[in-house]
Amino acid sequence: MLDHPIARIENLRVEFQTRDGPVVGVEDVSFKVQAGETVCIVGESGAGKTVSSLALMRLEGFGGGEIKGGRLIFDRKAGGEVDLAQAGQGLMRTIRGNEIGMIFQEPMTALNPVFTVGRQLTEGLRLHKGLGRHAARVKALALLQELRIPEPERRLEQYPHELSGGMRQRVVIAMALACGPRLLIADEPTTALDVTIQAEILALIERLKRETGTAVVFITHDMAVVAQMADRVVVMHRGRKVEEGPVEQIFEAPRHEYTKALLAAVPRLGEMRGKTAPEPMKLMGSETRAVPVRGGEEVLLKVQGLTTRFAVRGGFFRRTVANVHAVEDVSFTLNKGRTLSLVGESGCGKSTTGRSILRLVEPLEGQVHLDGVDIMALDARGLRQARMNMQMVFQDPFASLNPQMKLVDQVAEPMRNYGLVHRGEIKDRVAMLFDRVELPRSYLGRFPHELSGGQRQRVAIARALALNPKLIVADEAVSALDVSVQARVLNLMMELQAELGLSYLFISHDMAVVERISHDVAVMYLGRIVEKGPRAAVFENPQHAYTRALLKAVPIADPRQRKYEKDMIFKPIPSPVHPVGYEPEASVYIKVEPDHFVLTSESGY
Repeated sequence: MLDHPIARIENLRVEFQTRDGPVVGVEDVSFKVQAGETVCIVGESGAGKTVSSLALMRLEGFGGGEIKGGRLIFDRKAGGEVDLAQAGQGLMRTIRGNEIGMIFQEPMTALNPVFTVGRQLTEGLRLHKGLGRHAARVKALALLQELRIPEPERRLEQYPHELSGGMRQRVVIAMALACGPRLLIADEPTTALDVTIQAEILALIERLKRETGTAVVFITHDMAVVAQMADRVVVMHRGRKVEEGPVEQIFEAPRHEYTKALLAAVPRLGEMRGKTAPEPMKLMGSETRAVPVRGGEEVLLKVQGLTTRFAVRGGFFRRTVANVHAVEDVSFTLNKGRTLSLVGESGCGKSTTGRSILRLVEPLEGQVHLDGVDIMALDARGLRQARMNMQMVFQDPFASLNPQMKLVDQVAEPMRNYGLVHRGEIKDRVAMLFDRVELPRSYLGRFPHELSGGQRQRVAIARALALNPKLIVADEAVSALDVSVQARVLNLMMELQAELGLSYLFISHDMAVVERISHDVAVMYLGRIVEKGPRAAVFENPQHAYTRALLKAVPIADPRQRKYEKDMIFKPIPSPVHPVGYEPEASVYIKVEPDHFVLTSESGY
């Protein structure tokens, strides 16, 4: 590693103008990046991570920000050092993409939907490197091959919407790397990706950094990814740098209280080994009733042969030309007071299973019994009554709350609809629910936009509890939350389960969270359950190849156990779309040990 840094941020200050006056986004932040080094900037939403990186690209102005102080020194290989804070837009156009590349968080917004992948990839090469059309295309093809995108020639002719999320992110990485930049800024590049695709992307960035000596600034809130990727770590909190140091030092001997709290809130894969029941996390600065949640022996939910398909229509008459086999022959039971987690990657059918059980989506066939009631046989009126006992907490609380209604009215609405509580007592009952989910009563009169993401999710949980349900389907309920907020919401869910005897169907792709909260686990792949059993059996003795692949891909929050030093390649997931008339074989399971079943290999991964 060289002593001469490629980039130095010195005392950076960025302000945003609002109606209430200026707001400081970043205050007095300094750090440097050497060649061939990965510096991870970590912190929770609003910490100033992205603002710092956008300032390096001089893109802060597009978000309404303005650099009010500090220097951004960048070492241009040929032209010596330059202070980017003083650089004009002409010079920045030369540097952006050519000498500093950026991978954005959301690939669909980083790509232009009206141009082909080939056109977008070759644009930077022709502009910065002066390549002709043919030479730029050859180079773009080579980049796609290097990023292991299947059928690269075909991909160049496609539009962004025709690619999967993982492939779109690879195209964005290819665009960032096209001109061989000296500095690569990666802003949460794997947040929206499945765990296996994330593992491949991280291994790829690690390999490219080693081979080309590129300096990498990696922005994330995922501490496990930091442990796998970072050489040095910069911890940010409320716009300021609170700690900086080598990755081992940050993880093993953190000094600042915020860093300690951040690390305490990270669920670590393997820390539940030897424990039979879920346990709340021991968080800094908060009292946790860390009592294992045992659960009961009585069956609450029994699902048999659940199958849900969606029609694909085409042609002039919009006839059904194929079917998406979203859920295929799914069967399981869930006991009272226990948590069953459905895990798997995007498109495996987890959410559709949850919605089918509540009949928010109508299944094609199958049986669902909730506490002895046959949900599939109910008419509209009967289903309305049954929904008192089964509620759902959605992934995005902002989308599931009404932006024009006060929180007190949103939580009271189910009670008013069902006439369960006397009108005069509704407000007191809502206030009690707010106490239960640890929200101040002063928030009753607020609107959703006045709350943080974690607080909104607590409101969604309070609303789900309003009717005293027996079953709560939590669909990726904590995946959009910061790590410390996520830990507090998980602890709240476990405490409510212990107090009220709730059963959870917990839908997630985060294996470390699933290990922490579950009694039982069912792994889904292409609409089927490929392995199911007690949490300890599935995590400590995985039998199916896909379960093993998922666990192999999970980043470990320990910098001494690096997985991504070598390339990681996983089997691509086939399409769940089949022509009309296609009838898949039935699911056949082998019993591995008591209550632990695995799908026979012919019908799986």
